Amino acid sequence: MKRLFSTAAVILSAALTLTACGGGDPLTSASASPAASGSAPAAGGKVVVGSANFPENVLLAEIYAQALEAKGVQVEKKLNIGSREVLFDQVKGGGLTILPEYIGSLLAFVDKTTTVKSKEDIVAGLKEKLPAELEVLEPAAAEDNNSLTVTKETATKDGLTTIEDLVKVAKGYTVGGPPEFQSRQETNFKDTYGLEFKEWKKTGDATADAIKDGTVQVGNVFTTDPKIVLNDLVSLQDNKNAFAADNIAPLVNKAGVNDTVTTTLNAVSAKLDTPGLLALMKRVAIDKDDAATVAKDWLTQNGLL
Repeated sequence: MKRLFSTAAVILSAALTLTACGGGDPLTSASASPAASGSAPAAGGKVVVGSANFPENVLLAEIYAQALEAKGVQVEKKLNIGSREVLFDQVKGGGLTILPEYIGSLLAFVDKTTTVKSKEDIVAGLKEKLPAELEVLEPAAAEDNNSLTVTKETATKDGLTTIEDLVKVAKGYTVGGPPEFQSRQETNFKDTYGLEFKEWKKTGDATADAIKDGTVQVGNVFTTDPKIVLNDLVSLQDNKNAFAADNIAPLVNKAGVNDTVTTTLNAVSAKLDTPGLLALMKRVAIDKDDAATVAKDWLTQNGLL
């Protein structure tokens, strides 16, 4: 999950400007491991599904792999590989055929100057900026993205559904987040929503707990953090795109996929939403259920097995 990798390695953070400005980008921040072998698309109709080395990406790769196997596609899994620097080149070269990606963060990786934030603009940017060998398939509704999050009690009491709703109460609220949150987002919130908070606190990885115990009234929590469920929190809708969209989508090597693969992966994306992924991540990260079992259960419940 993103919050486990919210601070990028020094070299990478100097080199990249991330769209997920509150915390970070998991595929870039994850520590690098040895790359998958191979430099050309797999032969004989086999696809190689890879993942970064954090639980959410492994789960998504399991979902992709099992959905494809159910359609008769020969699949090899190479999971827990490492960062986007490793993974991107592997998909481009064909050592990996398919990788679960996050569209906003991916565009920031291939276009360091991008400022677009909507899903539609990001997809258009990827079509223009990705190497010819690569393609992003249909994005899911599911995002692992920055949010401003409150307790259900606060949302009900103050009538909060969207970030825009915070305008009427923000001057009485303390907001929490990573150490860099204020410097990255204060101007953005003012420009996008006219938001001004009473106080900013550096709550880091404990932000969800700080919201629950009242240390802060609102905080930057990633949308698939299981603590949203455990602490009975509500992520407010970012109705004006203060944060760039980071929908989940398969990144594929075009030479390594056929219509069956594309259709199957698009069908997975059509079923995957953020609340559903949040529930799956609770099972993986909190209940410690096996990712392959969780993936199978989700696919079965959604008629994809």
